[in-house]
Amino acid sequence: MNLSNKPTERFDWTLAFILLLFCIVSLFAIGSASPNHVPIQLMWYGLSIFIIGGAMYFEPEQYKKVAWYLYGFGVFLLVFLYFAPSGEGQIGQTHANVKRWLHFPEPIGRVQPAEFIKTFFILGMARLVAKHHEQFENKTLKTDFILLGKMLLVLVVPLGFIAQQPDLGTSIVLIAITAAVILVAGISWKIILPVFVTGATAGTALLWAAIYAQDFMIELGFDPYQFERIYSWLDPYSYPSGEGMHLISSLTAIGSGGMSGKGFSGREVYVPENHTDFIFSVIGEEYGFIGACVAIGLFFFLIYHMTKIALELKDPFSTYVCTGIIAMITFHVFENIGMTIQLMPITGIPLPFISYGGSSLMSNMLAIGLIFSMKFHHRTYMFEADEDE
Repeated sequence: MNLSNKPTERFDWTLAFILLLFCIVSLFAIGSASPNHVPIQLMWYGLSIFIIGGAMYFEPEQYKKVAWYLYGFGVFLLVFLYFAPSGEGQIGQTHANVKRWLHFPEPIGRVQPAEFIKTFFILGMARLVAKHHEQFENKTLKTDFILLGKMLLVLVVPLGFIAQQPDLGTSIVLIAITAAVILVAGISWKIILPVFVTGATAGTALLWAAIYAQDFMIELGFDPYQFERIYSWLDPYSYPSGEGMHLISSLTAIGSGGMSGKGFSGREVYVPENHTDFIFSVIGEEYGFIGACVAIGLFFFLIYHMTKIALELKDPFSTYVCTGIIAMITFHVFENIGMTIQLMPITGIPLPFISYGGSSLMSNMLAIGLIFSMKFHHRTYMFEADEDE
């Protein structure tokens, strides 16, 4: 076994440098959109150093042992939020008819449990798949069906509470994480293909029903505001004062940025929530097509680097954890940027590492801390190259 005793050699300096670049981008974007939030965002980034350091302290095997406890804690937070009293001065906080936050005294402030359940969910899912393969060494269609059933059961529990908030964006993130882990879990394509085709068909059918069969969807429990988001996505200019206002403003801002943008604080288009969910519109307007490409390229670099780490790992649990984190961040980026340019419907998902928000940044940094841990404690074995050949 070959494991360097020098922490500086085992530390992932490339990943740390990528996070530093994200911090700079975030502070510049937020500094233009809402300067008052810059010190708080900087504080969250400073706290992230301790979160990553704490996450690196534990080895993958230790995370494997506590994975179910963390998953259970995440579900507990969702249950607590569901039953927590809401209103002024109450711990449960409702905004725009959705209940997603727990309100604590300063300096903690608002905490969104759904952000943290993502990382805990990834650990629980990785533990489930790794343990299943240890239990069933001889893989058959029957064992694959058992594994898929257990994975869907782990998904349904937090998904049910998140859907009740309602939080469509986080619900889809959990589904995306599950789909990614299913793809690398070794389940037969004879099972995966019908499941994915069924899921795609169901999603298409729901979209069709949201447009042409609203009464039926309401009977199923969907809220009318969710339909408005679909309509405003497909035709925002028919809803200029409602749901479509955000998208119209975002498209106008990004389009007006041209090739090189208007410069720092050169914004002219008002975009609601431009320091949180619509932070990409600030980048597009102030730094233009070039600045937007740089931001997207930085995400590509991050995802590529994490994928390379996942391929190097030999421990199945660590590989599944990395897969879930890659899927989570990739979907966040695709959905957030996509919704600002009308490629995707607006779901309220923040842009990782750039949008303002403590819960989102802390959750993502905890996930990245797991990547640091997997790389830092990664062990290579003698004759490993010969065995691979």
